[in-house]
Amino acid sequence: MSRVVLITGGSRGIGLACAQRFAALGDKVAVTYNSSPPPPEFFGVKCDVTNADDVDAAFTAVEEHFGPVEILVSNAGITKDTLLLRMSEADFSAVIDANLTAAFRVVKRATPKMLKARSGRIILMSSVVGLLGSAGQANYAASKAGLVGFARSLARELGSRSITVNVIAPGPVATDMTAALGEDRLKELTNAVPLNRMASPEEIAGVVAFLAGPDGGYITGAVIPVDGGLGMGH
Repeated sequence: MSRVVLITGGSRGIGLACAQRFAALGDKVAVTYNSSPPPPEFFGVKCDVTNADDVDAAFTAVEEHFGPVEILVSNAGITKDTLLLRMSEADFSAVIDANLTAAFRVVKRATPKMLKARSGRIILMSSVVGLLGSAGQANYAASKAGLVGFARSLARELGSRSITVNVIAPGPVATDMTAALGEDRLKELTNAVPLNRMASPEEIAGVVAFLAGPDGGYITGAVIPVDGGLGMGH
């Protein structure tokens, strides 16, 4: 049966690759976006995930178009990188809000319908940085590490209703965002990865699809690294 999938931040990069993977499986795919709309084959909903009213409106639109969300991929996020002594409180708070608190907003909105159905898959997009740390990314690392405790708490709360909650921790991924870093920084990133390359967005999407599929049904509260070995041991 075709499932209803909602991916936040699904108009490009990892989110778009996830949308394309689920669509190829025959699922009904909706994506939220903030600035650039997704390709026309997906049901796009403009949504600022830092705004609770926007989140509620987005879910309502998806529910009216497709029905209740059965698979939620919380992928939207931002970075505001700088060293601690230069980091403003506003920059720290903005990243926590967009990456961690936004996950709370979308998961809380999705959960009542999943509880009623006694079924659901929730996948949160973290980062290897949340496990390793990264100079100049204290705000980003804190937000991504917070997703782990959040997911594991929810896995315990929701497991009796057959709702799984898992975290994916990608390493460096070849997207428009990383392409803008410049050749020297990209070389530095890939040199740190045992596999000596960046991931493709499709490789992340494959793990998302696995966790959302029948073979991932007995996995919950897990942190799945897709990082080329960068974070091994964490």
